[in-house]
Amino acid sequence: MPLINLKNVKKIYQQGEIEVPALRGIDLEIEAAEFSTVFGPSGSGKTTLLNLIGALDKPTTGQIKINGSTINEMDKNGLATLRRNHIGFIFQSYNLIPVLSAYENVEFALRISKGGKDQGDSEKVESILDKVGLGDMLTRKPNELSGGQKQRVAIARALVKEPKLVLADEPTANLDSKTSQEVLDLMLKMNQELDTTFIFSTHDPLVMEYADRLLEIKDGNISKDERR
Repeated sequence: MPLINLKNVKKIYQQGEIEVPALRGIDLEIEAAEFSTVFGPSGSGKTTLLNLIGALDKPTTGQIKINGSTINEMDKNGLATLRRNHIGFIFQSYNLIPVLSAYENVEFALRISKGGKDQGDSEKVESILDKVGLGDMLTRKPNELSGGQKQRVAIARALVKEPKLVLADEPTANLDSKTSQEVLDLMLKMNQELDTTFIFSTHDPLVMEYADRLLEIKDGNISKDERR
């Protein structure tokens, strides 16, 4: 059974009396352990698609199943539980908690996934921060970090709970080429060792080189689906 299944998914936003279609009938299956990239021009529906797959929103019509759960039928608590337990997010805007250090931002995500329990998290948190190159910046708060460093904290936060699915919106946008490659190597390793499914939204050719599946979106439809 696919990890993700979309059937005739449409998303329409209402702007006053005007309906704005973002997705026009998406059919898509993504298996566990895929390393996929969604690309297309601005306004094509990339972010909307990731938001729906991430259970951050519901479709106007159609059906979405994530890890066997139909999100159309879930209430807010059910969607929150699905996101907490099975999905990691990497946002272009970082979404770090400004009053927490790099270590605390990552630890907080891990604690939430465990229902608030402390089960010897420190070694795991320090290890993932070291892997993304921030082992010597554990105590720094977001306003003491560069854009690239903030992105690495966001990546560590998404990976630390070892989710089934990671959704990454332009994850290399604020990184130099060397760091981008290091971060992608880390995510690819996690993909291969833990069967974590990754879906990227990006314009970065480097990310597209790493992907084993390219999904192009134009005008709310998948116009290209290429496996490698």
